[in-house]
Amino acid sequence: MTDKEQKKPAPPQISPYVFPVLLAGLGLWCAYDGWFTTNPDMLKHQLFNQIASGVLLVWAVADFIRTRKRDKAEQKARNRQPADHD
Repeated sequence: MTDKEQKKPAPPQISPYVFPVLLAGLGLWCAYDGWFTTNPDMLKHQLFNQIASGVLLVWAVADFIRTRKRDKAEQKARNRQPADHD
C-alpha cells in the first residue's frame, strides 16, 4: 500500500441539527396545510395536518434542545481534556 492509500480523508460529517430542521420544515408544511390553506382538496386532510403539525413541531423543538445540550456537553468535555502534543 502506498502512503496515499493509507491516509484516506474521512468522509464529511453531517450536522446534528439536520434532523430537527427537517422535522420543523415538515411540521411547518403540515401547519400550512392544516391551518392556513384554502384549497378545497386539502380540507379532507385538515385534521391530520393539524395534528401532525403539532407533533412534528414539538418533536423538532425537543430534538433541537436535546442536540444542543449534547453538543455543549461534548464541547465542554473536549475543552477539559489536555491537548496531546506529539
